[in-house]
Amino acid sequence: MAEFRLPANSIVKKGEAYSDPNAKYPRKMVIYRYDPETTDNPRLDSYEIDLDHCGPMVLDAILMVKNEMDSTIAIRRSCREGICGSCAVNINGKNTLACTQSIADIKGDIEVYPLPHQNVIKDLVTDLQNFYAQYASIEPWMKVDSALPADREYSQSIEDRSKLDGLYECVLCACCSTSCPSYWWNSDRFLGPAALLNAYRWIVDSRDEATGERLDAIEDAFKVYRCHTIMNCTDACPKGLNPAKAIAGIKALMVKRR
Repeated sequence: MAEFRLPANSIVKKGEAYSDPNAKYPRKMVIYRYDPETTDNPRLDSYEIDLDHCGPMVLDAILMVKNEMDSTIAIRRSCREGICGSCAVNINGKNTLACTQSIADIKGDIEVYPLPHQNVIKDLVTDLQNFYAQYASIEPWMKVDSALPADREYSQSIEDRSKLDGLYECVLCACCSTSCPSYWWNSDRFLGPAALLNAYRWIVDSRDEATGERLDAIEDAFKVYRCHTIMNCTDACPKGLNPAKAIAGIKALMVKRR
């Protein structure tokens, strides 16, 4: 089956709907468009895709539009396996990974927006420098002062290892943090669900010897306690993790050591 491509001599106006007159299973996709380097206001562009020629995921549809209809669309993506977090966007009102969101699970038009309350670099690409800086601030690596015998590795009991389940799987997609109202209004001081979940991952690691130091570094009215357990973070996580539970675990350890 031939791919639908706009004729080479066609002129498409901004905001105009792109459609395939020969589509067997047509589906409308609406994509947020904005380039801050221009004076144009944000807009929504509509595209009609043919599901008969498209893969099953929303990322497949976006790439089909980009490759065959409008090459100017900007989106981050990498592995397409749900493990890199690159293609996080807001799809029909929920933050998720475009590569794991099935088109079949979406009723009506497919609506794709950038992650909310972040500066837009272009179209679906947002500026996550602050997000990554906050992740770096929790020092996500093992800290050990005691010497380890050269003839063995760091070891854990099965019970201690199980404490890391539901924490280490985070792919730093930012879906949780950008769905949190507290993070929207206080992202300059509140670390957010993703950074705190990763902080808890090292705090509860039995091999790490800097638990007190880590708790001291984040015990702050804003860094942790700006969380009001709204639970948007847990609902949004495409990996099924529970950042709210991790934050509650941090708070419990802070109270316990007082």
